[in-house]
Amino acid sequence: MRNNWALYLAVIGVIFYQSCDSTTTDEKEGPPPVLVAVETPTFNADSAYDYIQAQVDFGPRVPNSAAHDSCANFIYNKLAEYTNHLSRQEFEARNSNTGEVYKFQNIIAQFNPQATRRILLAAHWDTRLKADKFSENPDLPFDGANDGGSGVGVLLEVARLLAQSPIPLGVDIIFFDAEDQGNLGLDWCLGSKHWTTNKHQANYSAYYGILLDMVGAKNATFCHEYYSNQYAPKILEKVWNQAHQLGYSRFFLYQKAGAVEDDHYYVNVNAKIPMIDIIDTKPDNGSQEDFFKHFHHRPSDNMEVIDKETLRAVGSTVVALLYQESAQLAQ
Repeated sequence: MRNNWALYLAVIGVIFYQSCDSTTTDEKEGPPPVLVAVETPTFNADSAYDYIQAQVDFGPRVPNSAAHDSCANFIYNKLAEYTNHLSRQEFEARNSNTGEVYKFQNIIAQFNPQATRRILLAAHWDTRLKADKFSENPDLPFDGANDGGSGVGVLLEVARLLAQSPIPLGVDIIFFDAEDQGNLGLDWCLGSKHWTTNKHQANYSAYYGILLDMVGAKNATFCHEYYSNQYAPKILEKVWNQAHQLGYSRFFLYQKAGAVEDDHYYVNVNAKIPMIDIIDTKPDNGSQEDFFKHFHHRPSDNMEVIDKETLRAVGSTVVALLYQESAQLAQ
């Protein structure tokens, strides 16, 4: 993913106009409203951590590599333990720099597929071809423990809990491939671009979506990413309120962040499903500097940056939200 400053600056005027007519989540005053207590299964951060470690153990999950193939099979087979409703969506893309054709696949899991009210959860599972922000050797591959691995780890644990404690709500989990290959002879977010124009089910839609990207690092800060606030402000408020209710206010900040060209953008624009991005960034300080953390697209993105408390904060928030939504559906 990248911070999309050009488009961000281009649409500031639109948001300024909208802000004159409505109150954004960043302008809220006072504590968030108290949510009704609902019994939920406990998110196991150790389990999520182990799922991340398993991915990293394959090596960098770059396209056309053995590690990429092995990780795809790992994700698919692990999901098969939790649901019978699985599919792979294969596609290809040519590298304009080298001419090489890369093979990719999105992996899709459905829970309670007959339910009409659905929530979409997603993360990308590929790692970038090279650590191009590492000035000493920008051609090095890297583990992608946080950038790619963490979102997958959290959602695999969510899938386990959904299998263990089923709910009447419909939940779809998509692991997008080829999110992180932009400016390397390929575009960004190829997996979500492909899925949003070739959905796994005709006329598929969801009530809303949540994207997890870089959700496992120590001292993570999740702010209100620009496109999330533009397309799905009510979902942002819902998720952040849930996190604060659970005591995770130090992670989920009521502060704005800049625009990130991530998979949620294409789910919003192409699929017309309101989707937010829970992504670790620095708050927007008005500059155009890189607002990702120091290990982004560098070899230091390894298991040493992963923190179980961050995984617990994100995973517990998502799980609580699903079971809140399910309880309301049952009323």
